[in-house]
Parts: sequence; structure tokens; C-alpha cells
Amino acid sequence: MFVRSLAIGVSAAALMVGGAQAADLIIPTTPEPIYAPAGFDWEGLYVGARLGGQFVGANAGNYANVTNNTTYGVVGAAVGVNFIPMDPVLLGVEVTADYMWNTTAAVTNSGEFFANLRAGAIVTDNALIYALGGVGFNNTTAGSVGVYQLGGGVEFAVNDVITVRGEVVGQGDFATEAGDTFFESAKATVGVFYHF
Repeated sequence: MFVRSLAIGVSAAALMVGGAQAADLIIPTTPEPIYAPAGFDWEGLYVGARLGGQFVGANAGNYANVTNNTTYGVVGAAVGVNFIPMDPVLLGVEVTADYMWNTTAAVTNSGEFFANLRAGAIVTDNALIYALGGVGFNNTTAGSVGVYQLGGGVEFAVNDVITVRGEVVGQGDFATEAGDTFFESAKATVGVFYHF
């Protein structure tokens, strides 16, 4: 009887020790974090180039010494900086320089320079909508005229540093002439920008 009780006790002890060792083989691990990209970083300095067109109205009151009722080609550049004071609000300052041309000999070509303020909202990680307002001057052979613009646009991130933008603005000059309207010209551009 003693031998039988001893055998049962040794067997039970062996089973318990084996179970304890088996439990030690399971090593708890924490799951790997899932990498989620943070989205495009809209904040900071950027530079870009743009193309488009400008239409000066028929009753523009001679917008900035350029030819009325005329469509111009536009090529230009922009430099700016964005700030995000709180998510999703974006504020920015931008300087643009554009050259407007038309192949008709009687049409006056010109250059426009603007200092702009931008205010927008980051609607997704890679998309921005914004409003824009600025003042500057239009320069032709007849001289320089003070001008303003108001409008807006959309901008999309292509990768970590490149964005594409579409923008439409209405423009007017500060000259007081008969028949002047608030918006005497409209400009639409598409641009590619590099963000530092």
C-alpha cells in the first residue's frame, strides 16, 4: 500500500512539474504597432511654378493698362510659408510673380506681382482648401498700377514633398476710371509646388 501511494504521489508530482514547465514555454509578447502614415506636413516653406490664363473683361475700365476683352497666357512662380495654429486651420503668406502674354501685336503684355494672405482648412491628410487675398502691382510699358485679388483654390499632396494646386482669383485695380467694376479680370492657374 505504501508503494502504491508513493507511486501515485510521484506520478502526480511529475505531471505537475511537466505542466509548470510547459506553461513557462509560453512567452507573452506585445503586438507590433500598426504603422499609419501621419499624412502630408503642410507647415513650412514652399516654392513652385504655375501656368494658366487670364481674361480681362470687355467693360473692365482698362484694367491696369492692359487690353480690354482679351485673354492672356500666364506663367509664373510663387514662394510662401504655411502655419497651422490649430488643427485643421492653415494660415499662410505667399508672394507671386506672373508674366501675362498674348500673341496679338496690338495687345499689351504685362507682369504682375502680389503679396497674398491665405487661410484654409486641411480637409484630409493630403487635401487643402483655401481662400486668398492680396495686393500688388501690374507693370506694363505704360507704367505700374496698383492691383488687388480675391479668390481661392484647392491643393493636393502627391507625395511627401510635392503638391499640385488649382486656383481662381478675381482681380481689380485701384485706379478710378469711368465704368470700373470691382472685378475687372479673372485669372485661373494650375501649379506644382515643392515643400521644404
